[in-house]
Amino acid sequence: QVRLVESGGGLVQAGGSLRLSCAASGIIFSRFAMGWYRQAPGKQRELVADITNTGVTNHADSVKGRFTISRDNAKNTVYLQMNNLKSEDTALYYCNVKGSTIWGTPFDSWGQGTQVTVSS
Repeated sequence: QVRLVESGGGLVQAGGSLRLSCAASGIIFSRFAMGWYRQAPGKQRELVADITNTGVTNHADSVKGRFTISRDNAKNTVYLQMNNLKSEDTALYYCNVKGSTIWGTPFDSWGQGTQVTVSS
């Protein structure tokens, strides 16, 4: 069973930094791409950044130059370093992994989310 546990959210002033972590279990972590998404009140969930199993990254235009996704396969953990935070970054941040089991069963797993609140 895939399990994702996020941590690191909190309340921070505009211009500040936070680092989110997502610990994964139940999968061979190094084989899968991982993603960070966020959802603000009244808005749809959106992709913030993702990283392939080989470390190729992709960041949404709204966070380019401020956020950085990375992974540590030895720790089964994906990170999101967030710098120069803005009030519009306030949201619930989720970790995600999609893939298939060795038996070919697809899965699309989410963590419980970690709240990031940026005060202006």
